[in-house]
Amino acid sequence: MLGTLGVVQACFGSRQARAGAARKLDGKSVLEWIVRRATDCQQLDGVVVLTNDDPENAFVKNLVPLDVPVYVARQPDPLGRFAAILKEYPTRSAVRIHAQTPFVDPELIDRLVVVARSHPNCDYVGYQLRDGRPAILAPVGLCAEWIRTTALWRADQEARLPQDRQDVTRYLYTHPEKFQVCLVPAPPQIDREDIRLSVALEEDWELTITIYEALGPERLEWQKIATLLDHQPSIRKRMAALNQVEMQT
Repeated sequence: MLGTLGVVQACFGSRQARAGAARKLDGKSVLEWIVRRATDCQQLDGVVVLTNDDPENAFVKNLVPLDVPVYVARQPDPLGRFAAILKEYPTRSAVRIHAQTPFVDPELIDRLVVVARSHPNCDYVGYQLRDGRPAILAPVGLCAEWIRTTALWRADQEARLPQDRQDVTRYLYTHPEKFQVCLVPAPPQIDREDIRLSVALEEDWELTITIYEALGPERLEWQKIATLLDHQPSIRKRMAALNQVEMQT
């Protein structure tokens, strides 16, 4: 049994999301880029990609490096699919990584695993924004989540509300009376309303290219990205506007 498995969630529900995953960064698809960021982590014992059996998502297998397995889940909702992959690949815990976060940071992922090991009673470990929300709810796009496998299975058995089935970890962090939730303060350099590094909109992709071209493939640590954006008020202004648009939709 593995200690901690990295799971890249690549179940795309729209044509735009699928097209975004196939776009190229440094000659690699965005999905492959994210997978490689995950395999760069020092604290993960393995990485797998999770997709579903929608024929429109069959392309996922062609974008994932050959040394990383792809699991095709047949469950109807994200929570059920995530529970299934943790049964297929026995592991004590998992790190959930979104497939729309090309700058997800290995250092920040490793920090979650280390925190989880130092708090053995925790069921969920994630980053927390200054307003108290889990950072995964914001479009920062640098963070992931650590989940204890048995807690995830319990959530899959108990969760009934549609919003709890559609968001893999919502049932965990919204029920602290049932689960031990540990939230680590997000680095203040990225805990801002004018930072947006997830790729959900067309303009997000344009901003991603701008950051990539400014830093290059070897200098994409979260600290360097934060420093770059700190000196680019026009980019941050546009990111803040996009965040507002997304909040209103």
